[in-house]
Parts: sequence; structure tokens; C-alpha cells
Amino acid sequence: MTNQANGTASGGNATILTLLQAYLATAPLPPDGRLPPERVLADKLGTSRAGLRKALAALEAEGQLWRHVGKGTFLGARPIGAIGDVAAVAARVGPVAVMQARLVLEPPLARLAALNAGRSQLDALAAIATACEAAPTWRHYESQDAALHRGIAEAAGNPLLLHLFDQAAAVRRAVTWARPRAGTEAPPRDHHSFAEHRALVAAITARDGAAAEEAMRAHIATVLARLGA
Repeated sequence: MTNQANGTASGGNATILTLLQAYLATAPLPPDGRLPPERVLADKLGTSRAGLRKALAALEAEGQLWRHVGKGTFLGARPIGAIGDVAAVAARVGPVAVMQARLVLEPPLARLAALNAGRSQLDALAAIATACEAAPTWRHYESQDAALHRGIAEAAGNPLLLHLFDQAAAVRRAVTWARPRAGTEAPPRDHHSFAEHRALVAAITARDGAAAEEAMRAHIATVLARLGA
């Protein structure tokens, strides 16, 4: 009897998690990625706040969101420090400026990651790259892509550079996540980033700093070219 009850509870939690993931895949969130308050979000999903908190905790454990008491719940990895007025910066830049900033910052981070990443970090990067290719929606892909780039920045082993990366990533989310996504649309199977991610992770895993830096530069340059820059 107890096992049956536990199974029912687990099934309920899984359902709430699925509902929450579906909501996040299409929700038009504000520039800072803040989710609605728990009470509002629970009403939207038609679930209890206790069940919602468990689902939020599961996504937080996966690094898909972070929470700050008194401030709220936000999409993406927890920043290393205060982000500042992200909305104000995002209002002054567009996708091209974001990618130009990434082109300056991220290739050297990839080089450092090749030198400093631990075994568990290398395994995590490979797993995230695979998750990118299995993403069922564009929003899910964007979340996994952000996790991959953040994982590389963290593996670089430099807290100051990680802080700068978090600042740029917060503006990137504000610029890209503000636009709505169709919940059923997924990246095509031949999406250019898949092969680029694999090459990037392979170079980092091989401890080839020069190749990792070049792979990251080529990856970001591809996106810049698609933006017409």
C-alpha cells in the first residue's frame, strides 16, 4: 500500500515537472528571465504550490534555473555575482552586439577550459552537447546551449572571467529569450551548432587549447554570419 502511494506521488511530481517544462518552453518571460511568483505560476499550471516547489527544485538541481529568496526564480544558471541592470543594457544592444561580445570573451575561455577542466566537468560538457541534439523544442535547445557555454566558462577556472561571462550571458538571455517560441518547433536534425558543439567539446576533452579556442571562435562566427554581420 505504501509503495503504491509513493508511486502515485512520484507520478504526480513528474506530471507537474512536465507541465512546468512545457510552460517554460513557450512562456514570454521578461528580459531578466524572472518567472512569475509561485502563487501565480501554480495557478497557471493548475497545481499545488508544494508540487510546484518540488518541480522548481528539480530544475534548479539541473542548473536550468536559480532562485534567490526575496527576489524570485530566474531561468539559467545562477550567476557568480550580482548581474546589475540587465534590462537597461539589453535595451541598448541587439543580437549582433551580443555575439560580438561573445566572440571577444568566449574563445579564450574555451582555451582555458581545455587546460583546467576536471574529469567530471568534461563528462558534463559531453552530456550537455548530447542533450542539445535531443532537444524537443527551440526553448529547450537554448537552455541546453546556454548550459554548455556556461559549463565551459566555469571549467576555465577563473572566477573573474566567469563573472564577466555571467554578465554577458544575462544580457544574451534578455535579448534572445524575450521572443516567443512555438512549443512544438524543434531545431532541425542538421542544425549547424550540433557538429560545432561536438568539435568544441572534443577539443577541450583532448586538452588542445588552440583547437578549443578556434572551435569556439568558428562556432560564434557562424552565428554572427547568419545575423548578417
